[in-house]
Amino acid sequence: VSALIRFSLAVVQLRVSKIKADNLGRAQKLVKEAAGQGAKVVVLPECFNSPYGTGFFAEYAEKIPGESTRVLSEAARDCGVYLVGGSIPEKDGEKLYNTCSVFGPDGKLLVKHRKIHLFDIDVPGKIRFQESETLSPGNRLSMFETPFCKVGVGICYDIRFAELAHIYAKKGCQLLVYPGAFNMTTGPAHWELLQRGRAVDNQVYVATASPARDESASYVAWGHSSVVNPWGEVIVKAGPEESVVYADIDLQYLADVRQQIPITTQRRNDLYSVNSVQEG
Repeated sequence: VSALIRFSLAVVQLRVSKIKADNLGRAQKLVKEAAGQGAKVVVLPECFNSPYGTGFFAEYAEKIPGESTRVLSEAARDCGVYLVGGSIPEKDGEKLYNTCSVFGPDGKLLVKHRKIHLFDIDVPGKIRFQESETLSPGNRLSMFETPFCKVGVGICYDIRFAELAHIYAKKGCQLLVYPGAFNMTTGPAHWELLQRGRAVDNQVYVATASPARDESASYVAWGHSSVVNPWGEVIVKAGPEESVVYADIDLQYLADVRQQIPITTQRRNDLYSVNSVQEG
C-alpha cells in the first residue's frame, strides 16, 4: 500500500518552437527522461506543439486523435506513465479548442479537457489577449483516476476560478494539474499566488506546466512551472529555461494536513455551497 500513497510527479517545461515536429520530438524525449527518473505522472505545458497566439491556433490545429495525440499516446505507453498532454489547438468541425488530452500507461485516452474559461484580458499598456477571437470554450469538467489518486485537469486561465478547483476537490481529486502559459505581466503578479491559493483552499497538491520562456516569441511565457503541496508550500519550481522538475506527491501528508486543519468537515453546507451544474 505504501507505494501507492506516494508517487513521483514530473513537470516538463518544454521550449516550444515554430516547428511542430521538433516540439513533438523533444516532448517525447523529455517524457522518457522523466520516466527514467521514476516519474509515474508526467505533465506537459499548455500549447506544447505550437507557438501560443491567436494567429497560430488555426495553422497548428489538429483533430483528436491526430499526429500530436498519437505521439502522446505512444510516449505514455512506451514509458508506462500517466501523461497529461499539456494542450494543443484542437480542430473539431468548424471550431477550435484549447485541449488537454490525458493518456494512461497503456496508451489509452483517459480524458480530454477543453479549456473552459477563455483567456480574454486587457491590462492597458501591458497586455491584451483575446482567445475567444479564434477559440471556443469547452463545457466539461475533466477528471481521471490513477492507482494513486484522482486528478482534476484545468488549463491556464481555468486556475483563476476557485469554483472549479473546489468542485474537483469535492469530487475526490487530491491532485490538480494546470498546463498554463502565464505571461510577463500576469506571471510575476499571480502565477504562484493562484497555485498556492488553489492548494491551500482545497488541501490538495497543485502542479502547473508552463512552456519555457522565449524572449523572441510574440507571447513570452513566464515559465516557473511548479508543484505546491496541500499546506500551500511551493515544493519545486523551475526557472525560466527548459527543464524537467520533480516532486513527491505524498497522499499520507495530504491526509495529515486535512486532519490537522479539518476545513473539509467544518464547511457550513447549511449556509452555502458550490456545485457543478453539468457533470463532467
